[in-house]
Amino acid sequence: MRFVFVLFGLSAALIGAVWAWLGQPVALPQVSGLAGKLYCVSYAPYRGDQTPFDEALHITAGQIDEDLARLAKIAGCVRTYATGQGLEQVAEIAGRHGLKVLQGLWVSDHPLKTKLQVDSVVQLANRYPHVIEGVIVGNEVLLRGEMLAADLAQLIRDVKGRIRVPVTYADVWEYWLRNPEVAGAVDFITIHILPYWEDLPIAARDAGAHVAAIRSQVAAAFAGKEILIGEFGWPSAGRMREGALPSPVNQARVIQEALARAQSGNYRVNIIEAFDQPWKRALEGTVGGHWGILDGTTREAKFHGGKPLSNHPHWPWQALGGILFALAIFACARAFARGAVAASTWFGVVASASVGGILFGWIVADMPLVSFGVAGWTRSLAFTAVALLTPVFGVAAMTSGTALPRFDEIVGPVSRRIRGALARTYGALLILTTVLAIMVALGLVFDPRYRDFPFAAFSVAATPFVLHRALTRREQGPRPPAEIAVAALLLCSSLYVAVNETFANWQSVWLCAVFVVFAATLAQARGAQN
Repeated sequence: MRFVFVLFGLSAALIGAVWAWLGQPVALPQVSGLAGKLYCVSYAPYRGDQTPFDEALHITAGQIDEDLARLAKIAGCVRTYATGQGLEQVAEIAGRHGLKVLQGLWVSDHPLKTKLQVDSVVQLANRYPHVIEGVIVGNEVLLRGEMLAADLAQLIRDVKGRIRVPVTYADVWEYWLRNPEVAGAVDFITIHILPYWEDLPIAARDAGAHVAAIRSQVAAAFAGKEILIGEFGWPSAGRMREGALPSPVNQARVIQEALARAQSGNYRVNIIEAFDQPWKRALEGTVGGHWGILDGTTREAKFHGGKPLSNHPHWPWQALGGILFALAIFACARAFARGAVAASTWFGVVASASVGGILFGWIVADMPLVSFGVAGWTRSLAFTAVALLTPVFGVAAMTSGTALPRFDEIVGPVSRRIRGALARTYGALLILTTVLAIMVALGLVFDPRYRDFPFAAFSVAATPFVLHRALTRREQGPRPPAEIAVAALLLCSSLYVAVNETFANWQSVWLCAVFVVFAATLAQARGAQN
């Protein structure tokens, strides 16, 4: 019994040490010359389940006023993207708070809706010329392929002839270079530079230099035109793209460095965006809802210039949760132990408890971040269930001498199915883990752009199966074809995903490594199978 307590103490110490390291605040560099308010931030008023796709939605003036009162403390301007749903109130309310507005006009391939937007924005620009300092006719219309460049230029000229404030168009920087004729219709050029979303993603450490270089390139192509960076930002959560890692620390570092370069280079930058927008998660996955510099729920700033910042500010609670989870794993192992348990088996218990305890806090903290809608929550709950249940039943099986079941012993002919509640539950968890692994692997092969890498959940779920197989005497008999087929699928998918995401993406490499080891574990199964 004392031996078990010692092992648990070692596991608990390891869990606490890892989380203390992960939670350490990072001292952000003091950026010289960067002071005062931001020039401008992109503003959308949607909260909770509010979405621009709900045509019946009307944002109240009180909600907008609350947001703009908060933004007036950190910025001198807000950029909008459309009117309607109450957004036409922004200019009037912004004026009361001393904010300027870059008024958006949503242009689409629907002529009637575009005309309504034009008429509304013209009316606003003429009513609030002291507040609206520019009108943006269309946002990434060319990127979406909804209008030809010549038609867009004509629309811009039409709007320009009806108002007295400067007019521009906003798009990703490459589309300005591909459609130079649009530049002749605008008063100034508005480009989007989002290093995370580049075709070749830019790592956080290089993002500031990338923005300055692209801005210089566009300025050289359109000499004499003012260049406004209409969108620049970095996400605080979500999947990696090659070496581009979303995190609170990276968001703070990238934005501060880019703004410092803008100040020294004397050019303007609009930050995307003010508040997190949950509705974007339906379009862009987890990362889409975490571009705000203010939290979408608390409406508080995510970082403050020059102050240390942690990617895991609640790490003591995550460590405590992990230690308690490890305690439950040890208690289950001890409860199911039959006689003297081999030292190698206790190694399996320690490893399962340590891996589970370290990643427990990560899994729980990520669950609300990566879950959106019924399907998203169902998927996340399934991932979490296998991560929490597999170590418990896995160590129980190891210490009780229960063999790792084959697929056919769980879902095969009744005469071949394994007996015992523990073995059946353990086998069901193996099948559920396998199904989820296949689903994730194929998703990352065929539709990867917005999918997360659930490396933490699968590491915890796979560890007991891997250890159980490794610590058990090698079985005799033919290889079951079902396990071999799944192993081959996971292996091939992992190789493709690792290369496609590049080895700079440690989230991808980690998950693929888990899949490969799990596939090898399945491939080692032996026994008669039809």
